[in-house]
Amino acid sequence: MSPKVYINGEYFDKKDAKISVFDHGLLYGDGVFEGIRSYNRLVFKLKEHIDRLYESAHGIMLKINLSKKEMEKAVIDTLKSNKLDDAYIRLIVTRGVGDLGLDPRKCKGSSIIIITDKIQLYPEKMYKEGLSIITVPTPRNIPEALNPQIKSLNYLNNILAKIEALNCGYEEAIMFTASGYVAECTGDNIFIIKDNALITPPAYLGILKGITRASVMQIGKKLGLDVKEDVLTRHNLFTADESFLTGTAAEVVPVVSIEKRIVGTGQPGKTTLKLMKEFKNLTKTDGTKY
Repeated sequence: MSPKVYINGEYFDKKDAKISVFDHGLLYGDGVFEGIRSYNRLVFKLKEHIDRLYESAHGIMLKINLSKKEMEKAVIDTLKSNKLDDAYIRLIVTRGVGDLGLDPRKCKGSSIIIITDKIQLYPEKMYKEGLSIITVPTPRNIPEALNPQIKSLNYLNNILAKIEALNCGYEEAIMFTASGYVAECTGDNIFIIKDNALITPPAYLGILKGITRASVMQIGKKLGLDVKEDVLTRHNLFTADESFLTGTAAEVVPVVSIEKRIVGTGQPGKTTLKLMKEFKNLTKTDGTKY
């Protein structure tokens, strides 16, 4: 069965799901999006994702033509129409159709697209054996220019860093701020564990406040870890006891080497494995049923 894609209140087969070449989301990356997961017919933290979508839209003065409740229903209905129990959901809002100029006032109204499908960002082997990553020279956008808190359709900054990683034979890479502090990876947040402290870079450095990131921080507190946001340098990465990445698609994936420097024992750490297990348990209970 061909997947059904929601576009502005209608469903289209995958091969027929199209937008105008004059849509400013295509022409200029003028729009926002969310990546969401469902597990066994439970959409994980749907409300939080919808809230962030609308916050991003407000940040770029993009009016969404559905209420939050209507948007939640559209997501649920799209999942049901595709008969998916476990899925990755890509929710996109573009500025809509306009002309070839930048002026957003020329756009007729926002477009809403909902895609539901399967996703596997990393092979299962990576979760058991851990991921090796590198650092790259492309710096993270400075928040004064384009704040990463706005989850926009313009991901070229991340893509350039991803290309650098792939060219070196790695699947993921750490990006730094213009001042040389650890920011985040191309598609995930990063954590280290050092002396029973669970540490991740602070949002003010210019990172996305990931929903999985926040969940793991809450779990860490319940496990008795000293959870904190703090400025990290390369030295902190290289001398960490453990490290891992978090993201909607990635979930929680251990990191066992950075720049060919072994992290901890070179195997997924005990605390990381506990956090992975507890996060899996959370996905079974914290969400919206459909």
